[in-house]
Formats: sequence, structure tokens, C-alpha cells
Amino acid sequence: VQLQASGGGLVQAGGSLRLSCAASGRTFSSYAMGWFRQAPGKEREFVATISWSGGSTYYADSVKGRFTISRDNAKNTVYLQMNDLKPEDTAVYYCAADRSSRLPALVGEYDYWGQGTQVTVSS
Repeated sequence: VQLQASGGGLVQAGGSLRLSCAASGRTFSSYAMGWFRQAPGKEREFVATISWSGGSTYYADSVKGRFTISRDNAKNTVYLQMNDLKPEDTAVYYCAADRSSRLPALVGEYDYWGQGTQVTVSS
């Protein structure tokens, strides 16, 4: 599976962005998908994950109520809608795919990673 993340950019605090992650391959619908982020000098951290069917989701406490993960299996795409953005959300955002876990939240659980897209939130 190859993953291509897009949709990042510069936004003011309180604004919104929607990230997309397009996947290649015919087995996209069998993978749990996740979003992670990494700020300069920090470790990559979990943001959100969605089950293969889209029926279950799980979020980091820091984004709960502001971010929404969704997927369209017909389009081989997973999304991250980010609302009420804060300067501390500034990071490179990565999408990832996992073959075997239902709602994986650890970096090590994921099998495939996209290249990342930069999100910068100004105060």
C-alpha cells in the first residue's frame, strides 16, 4: 500500500483544515487507518484512527471534539477534518495503514506510512 497525504497549509488559530490521504491498492478497505503528527524536536504522536469499515474511531485526548477522522473506501481515501485549530497543533501530519489491528494507536502497530503534510497554525 502506498499512501499520499495532502491538504496541509498555514491557518490562523481557530481555523479549519481537512487533510486527505489517498491509498493505492485494492485492499484499502481491509486496513485500519490512522493519523499521527510530529512537531519539531518531538516524537511522533497518535492523533486518530478509524477501523476498516469506518464504524469505529478513536482519538487522542488533545484533539477529541475538534478533529474528525473518516474514510471513503470507494475512493481509497481517509480524511482528517481539523476544526478550532490551535498553535500546538502545528506539526507534520502523517497517515498510516495497519493490516491487523482494529483501532491501532501506537506507531509500531502500523505497516505503511505516507510522506507527511505540514500543518502550521499561527496565533
